[in-house]
Amino acid sequence: MKILSADFVKSCLKPAHYPREHLPEVAFVGRSNVGKSSAINSLLNRKGIAKVSTTPGKTQTLNFFRILTSDKTLSPIHFVDLPGYGYAKAARSVREQWGPMIERYLKDRTQLCAVVQLVDVRGVEAHDVTTLEWLTHLGHHPIVVVTKIDKLSRGRRRQALLHVCQTLGVEYDETVVGYSSKTNEGRQELWNALRGPLKPDFDVGPVFQR
Repeated sequence: MKILSADFVKSCLKPAHYPREHLPEVAFVGRSNVGKSSAINSLLNRKGIAKVSTTPGKTQTLNFFRILTSDKTLSPIHFVDLPGYGYAKAARSVREQWGPMIERYLKDRTQLCAVVQLVDVRGVEAHDVTTLEWLTHLGHHPIVVVTKIDKLSRGRRRQALLHVCQTLGVEYDETVVGYSSKTNEGRQELWNALRGPLKPDFDVGPVFQR
């Protein structure tokens, strides 16, 4: 998959701020410091489009990116980077706003086509399990991306992925992707998993421009 363009659009706190362009959207959720921003940069083959911080919990808004790929059957896409769950260096009052903000987006956003949940290959935590259950309750079928797969030898990776699936209670199939932002391992597999939800017949509306 070749990325023709990838641009940051805006940061949003509430629906009134969301982009007006009606494009299919992919939301990225995951624990703070799981490597969401790095994975987005790798997936888009762009350095720094999603800001990577050494401080967990720096993402405090919904961040929208407009993506145009070489696949002419797909319209442009919005990637949406959501605040990380679990730990955040932010005031408690700010963190308490995230829950309703994220839930409102995940429940009500009609053009949301896919949710990617990222988990660390080195250990699934309780927050990961409850988040997956919550997403399923909302009617989503997340693509599970197991990050930092390069931390393990190739001989240990399959067993680690199976263990992650067992802990999360999901089947090990094409919607579970081992990923390395350092080596881009899993990049094509993740794009393949996204192609189904990003249906070519998505009604982009009158604002669509390729």
